[in-house]
Parts: sequence; C-alpha cells; structure tokens
Amino acid sequence: MHGKSSSHPGLAKNQSRKGRVTKVGPNHLSMMAQQGRRDHGPWPWIQPKEGRGPSGCVHIHPPRVLPHSLLSFSRLPLLEMPINWRPPPHRLMHRFTNTQREKQLRESEIHREMESFPVINMENLNGQERAATMENIKDACENWGFFESFTELGYGGFMVFLQLVNHGISHELMDTVERLTKEHYKKCMEQRFKEMVASKGLEAVQSEINDLDWESTFFLRHLPTSNMSEIPDLEEDYRKAMKEFTAHLEKLAELLLDLLCENLGLEKGYLKKAFYGSQGPSFGTKVSNYPPCPQPELIKGLRAHTDAGGIILLFQDDKVSGLQLLKDGQWIDVPPMRHSIVINLGDQLEVITNGKYKSVVHRVIAQTDGNRMSLASFYNPGSDAVIYPAPALVEKEKETSEVYPKFVFEDYMKLYAGLKFQAKEPRFEAMKAMEPTVNLGPIATV
Repeated sequence: MHGKSSSHPGLAKNQSRKGRVTKVGPNHLSMMAQQGRRDHGPWPWIQPKEGRGPSGCVHIHPPRVLPHSLLSFSRLPLLEMPINWRPPPHRLMHRFTNTQREKQLRESEIHREMESFPVINMENLNGQERAATMENIKDACENWGFFESFTELGYGGFMVFLQLVNHGISHELMDTVERLTKEHYKKCMEQRFKEMVASKGLEAVQSEINDLDWESTFFLRHLPTSNMSEIPDLEEDYRKAMKEFTAHLEKLAELLLDLLCENLGLEKGYLKKAFYGSQGPSFGTKVSNYPPCPQPELIKGLRAHTDAGGIILLFQDDKVSGLQLLKDGQWIDVPPMRHSIVINLGDQLEVITNGKYKSVVHRVIAQTDGNRMSLASFYNPGSDAVIYPAPALVEKEKETSEVYPKFVFEDYMKLYAGLKFQAKEPRFEAMKAMEPTVNLGPIATV
C-alpha cells in the first residue's frame, strides 16, 4: 500500500517512509480499535500478526474466532501499518478511564472465551478419562456458560450452556432426521409461513416487531404419551426417524441428570425422581425452521427468554447460525457444530439446585440467507410434580444464598405462558406467594 492506495485514514502521509517490519505497539492498536469502530462498525479486538507486506508494513488481521454479532468479516479490511507511522494528533486516543479499561479487558476475555469453549466428549466417561471428564462437566456447569467461563449471577450460581460430541446418537440417524425435517418444511410448512408473513405485512414493516417471532414451528409430544400419530402431514419414515432419535435423546437427558447429581453431591436418580410426578416426566420436541428474513434488524427469529423446564437438548442446523446467549450484557453467538447436541438448563433446574446452576437467557437472530433448522427437545417435570430446592443443597448454602420457591410445575407453566419473554425473577417471586398452598409430599420413587 503506497500513497493514496491506503485504505485507512492517516496512512498516506507517512507511507513513503520505508522501514523494517516490526510489531505494532499497544498505543497504535488502541487508536486503531477506536478508529475501526468509527469507520467499519464494531471492532472490539485487534491482534497483530507480523508479516512482510509489499511496502514493509505490519499486517493487522482480525482475530481467528469472533462472534458474528460483534464482527462482520466481510466489512473489515486487512490493514497494513508502516513501522514509522504515528497517528495524527487529532486521532490520538484519550487516556482510558477505569470503566473503559474494564470494558477493554472484558472484550479481551470474551475473545479468549470464544477460542477455548468447552466441548464435552461423552465417550470419555467410559474409561480412564472419566474423572477428568466429570471435572470438565462440573467446571462447565459452575464456571462456564457457553463454551467458556462465565461470571457468577444472581444468587451466586452459574449459567449452563455446553455442547456434546460422541453422545451415542449415530451420525447417520442425525443426518436422516435433518434431511426429513427440512423436506417436511419445504413440502408442508413453507407456503403456510409465506402466507402468514403476507397476511401480517411483515415484509414491509418499518419499525421493530416485539410481539412476534420469525419462525415456523410444530410440537411433538413423547412423554407421558405420544402425539406423533396425530400430527397431520408427517410421513411414516419421518415419524419413525423422529421416534428413534428422541428415544436416544430421552436416555441422554437422563444420563446427564445423573451426571449433574454426581457433581452436585446428590444421590443418583434424585433429579429424575424430582421430575417424576404421578405419571412420570414430560418430554417433547419443538421442531422449528427460521426462514430467510428480509429485515432481521426489525424482527427476531425468537425473542430473548429462558426455558421454563428442566434440561434442553438442541440439535441445530450446522450451516445456518442464529442462536445467541446473553453473557455479561453482551450477546454471544452459539456457532453450529456438526453432529453435536447443545445442552442448556431451564428454570426448574435453577430452582432445584437453589441457583447453583442458572437457566440461560438466549434468542435466535433471523438471517437474510438460509433456512435454519432447530430441534429442541425438552425433558421436563411431570405436570403435577412439586419443584423445590434440594434440601441437601439448601443445607450446604443456607447462610450464603437465598432459598428458591416451591411450587407445582403446572402452575409455573401457566404463569410462564404469559411471561415467557420477560425476566424470570418475577416469576420466581410470584411462585413464592403461592407456597402456602403447595403440599410438598415425598419425592417420587421410581
């Protein structure tokens, strides 16, 4: 880059001076970060990578892994910094205040988090690596949110959002389920969605929509009784594949609940028993497609919320992204990973663990290109199950934490239906007001 060919303000003046390639100093990076935000949108991280360019310049590359919500690679140029270049006085970055310094440090932490997120290999539970794998699961639940460490929240608990590989479900079955789900949408759901969009005039909206989601969905119930035979337009091979797939997910959910019991110091089977009620747990799958959206800045694929139930197992599209979770006030992309199952915990496990594990606020961002598939399977308490903090956990932390409410799961779901897209804390407080009417009774024996 020479003279007027510079793509970055301030380079042209000094670019005729040649010099040895060297590492760009922190002051230059700070200035560039500030200028990058002005000229190219959000650019929260800059990492130097030494390399000899055609004019003896240092190449500045975007980081290897960044959340798409914070950085669009298509908008960022490759910058070249001459060794002897200095920012003009009017572009010098002012001294950081403490708040600015904390923000810069936090941005760097999030960058490191996205490069080292935890992926749990379930195969390692069988053999010599079991202890280390259990420790990884415990660490993910207590100190990590999605793929990386998250800070404590609320009552002193931690958010849980992790990804599993080698989970025992065959890749062939997962590929079949994905193919049939997408075929079913094209054949049976796509035209209905387009008609809904046209009827509501959503393609021409001028302001943000806060009471509607850009998604096409239907629900399958597996437990305590199945409704798959009642769903119209499901072809037999799709029913058969979904039945086999969700049977594997049911077993995986129960295994994960026992692993959580082990790490929490609860007796094996405690969480499954707590979910049982009089007819066993409830288990179902929300089948969703998120079609291309012409105005994703005005309408969400799915608005921000926590899940009401127990443990959620998500099989998501590995080509089209969109899922995000909220971390320290910033939205972080959940990148698709082929043949993985994403796990997050719902409100009921937050209550039972008395806040040691937290349900996670998440949302889906609509995309302009591509149709995103999402199969979210919810392993929840039975409708009449009584949910309350495990006494063993309350006893351990009774002097340092607030005790969560006790309630009947069906009552919570009735409240959740009208308040899904609002904060969960008022729901917990409302349940506390109902406690005098709740008869605890013993945990079910299964």
